[in-house]
Amino acid sequence: MAKIICPGELLIDFVCDDRDTKLQEGEHFIKKAGGAPANACAAIVKLGSSAAFIGKVGKDSFGRFLKEMIISLGIEADYCLEDETYPTTLAFVSLTADGERDFEFIRGADENLRAEDICFEDFRDSSIIHLGSATALLGGELYNTYLAFTKFALENNKVISFDPNYREALFGGQPDLFRQRCKEIIKSADIVKVSLEEGSLITEETDEEKMIDKLHDLGAKAVTITKGKDGSVVSILKDKAVIPSVPVKMVDATGAGDAYIGAVLAQIAEEKNPKEVMLNLDRMKHIVAIANKVGAKTTERYGAIQAIPNLNDVMQAER
Repeated sequence: MAKIICPGELLIDFVCDDRDTKLQEGEHFIKKAGGAPANACAAIVKLGSSAAFIGKVGKDSFGRFLKEMIISLGIEADYCLEDETYPTTLAFVSLTADGERDFEFIRGADENLRAEDICFEDFRDSSIIHLGSATALLGGELYNTYLAFTKFALENNKVISFDPNYREALFGGQPDLFRQRCKEIIKSADIVKVSLEEGSLITEETDEEKMIDKLHDLGAKAVTITKGKDGSVVSILKDKAVIPSVPVKMVDATGAGDAYIGAVLAQIAEEKNPKEVMLNLDRMKHIVAIANKVGAKTTERYGAIQAIPNLNDVMQAER
């Protein structure tokens, strides 16, 4: 079984090919594979570690396309299940001139992943459970499954990684629900990755240092905050360091954060003692520096999974 387990959504991103256009005016769309946990899986395997995707797609052409795609990347797909009732989840994305995104979701099969669909003992030899779904915190069966994965990880001494992947299109009118469900997972998390926006939403703090300290107080042992072109911050038990990014010409920011956390976890998973490494600030500074490069280079191309660089690309960027 893979070293890193990523439950959540696998979906189709329909990316508007009309530049600097809102979805309402868009006419031309390109089909891309997406979904935050699947994006993280792609980064993990492209960087030389192993990942298993756990989730549901529809029993339809989109679902078959997605499952074949993740298998072709080397992602374990035994638990990429076909749902008999719901179609594959879809997301529509438009991009502004600076590469920022406008999302709308049509939710389908991903929300119907039930804990009883999974034999958790199959993951006994895995070391990291990454909870990074954009849709799981909405509730339903997938949220209950996230809580079941958290319980399993705690009982079996696994690293718990959490990335809330906030989407205003999903939670715009329910900030309290988003905050409550994030806190429920953070209290058990070993490593929490957030953007500045997410960190502020969860902690209700705008000051960066206070935001980080509050995430630690909520339960996170390691915290990393991504800040786009300004790099990222890593904090281990409130001991902080700023790690610069690399300059790139951004085309599409979709999946950059997922690629970043995937790169962090891929490196931690390859260590003999992942929990020990995760709490070593000097080691984490090196790990995050590489993750910054992975996230930055992901923005240089359209789409998420296809844009994530492989290990050779990252090594060349380091020279």
